[in-house]
Amino acid sequence: MKQELAAMIEAMTPEVYQRLATAVETGKWPDGVALTPEQREHCLQLVLLWQARNNEDPQHMTVGTDGQMVMKSKKQLKEEFGIEPEVTRINLH
Repeated sequence: MKQELAAMIEAMTPEVYQRLATAVETGKWPDGVALTPEQREHCLQLVLLWQARNNEDPQHMTVGTDGQMVMKSKKQLKEEFGIEPEVTRINLH
C-alpha cells in the first residue's frame, strides 16, 4: 500500500468511514448528490481498507482485521441482535 494511502486510512475516523460506507451503499453523498462510478469505486476501496485495519467485530459480509472476508450465519446474527430462535410447537390433541 502506498504511504499516502496508508496515512489516509490511518487518519480516517469512524465517522468518515461511516459516511463513505453509507455513500457506497446508497450511491449518494450525505447532501443527496449522486456519486460518479469512479467515486463509488474509490469509496468502496477506502471502506474495505479501513475495515481490514479496524474491524475488530466484523458484521455479516465484511472484511476483518486479518484481511479475510467474514460472513456470519443467520444464527450468529440473531444471537448478536438478541433475537430468540423460532420454535415450532405442535399440539397433539
